[in-house]
Amino acid sequence: MGEGRREDSPAKRAAVALAVTGVLCLAVAVLAGEAAYPWLKAAHVIAVISWMAGMLYLPRLFIYHCGAAPGSETSETFKVMEQRLLRIIINPAMIATWVLGLWLAWRAGYFTDGWFHAKLALVFTLSGVHGFFSASVRRFAEDRNRLTARQWRIWNEVPAVLMALIVILVIVKPF
Repeated sequence: MGEGRREDSPAKRAAVALAVTGVLCLAVAVLAGEAAYPWLKAAHVIAVISWMAGMLYLPRLFIYHCGAAPGSETSETFKVMEQRLLRIIINPAMIATWVLGLWLAWRAGYFTDGWFHAKLALVFTLSGVHGFFSASVRRFAEDRNRLTARQWRIWNEVPAVLMALIVILVIVKPF
C-alpha cells in the first residue's frame, strides 16, 4: 500500500486474529441462548477436529522439513505451509475450542466434576504442546530447528495420545 505504511508483525496479526476469533465465539455463545446449545456444541466439536487435524499435521511437516536444506526452495515452501497452517487453522480452532468448551461446561455444570478437572488438565497440556509447536514454527522460519526428524516423529504422537485420553474422559466420565 502506501510507502509510509509499517508492516504489522506476525505476533500482532496472530494476536488480533485470536482476539477476533475469541470475541466472535463468546458473542455467539452469549447471544444465542439455550436454544443454540446443540449448535454451539457442534461448533465446539468442529473446532476440536480442526485443531487436532492441524496439531497432527504440523509435526509431520516438521519431519519433512528436517530433510530440506536451509534456504532451499523446499525449505521455504515448508515455512509457508507451517505458518499458514498455524495462523489460519490451528490458532483460531484452538481459541474456538476453548471459548466454546468453557461455555458448554459452564452451561452443563461440569466445573465440579472430577473427570472434567482431569480433562481440563489434559487440554491445558495440549495447549502447551500447541505453544511448543508455535515456537517451533518460528524456529524453523529462522532456520534454527533444534530437533531431529526422529524426535519430531515422537512429538507427532503426543497430540494423538492427549486427544484419546480427553475423548475417553468426556465419553466415559470415569469419576
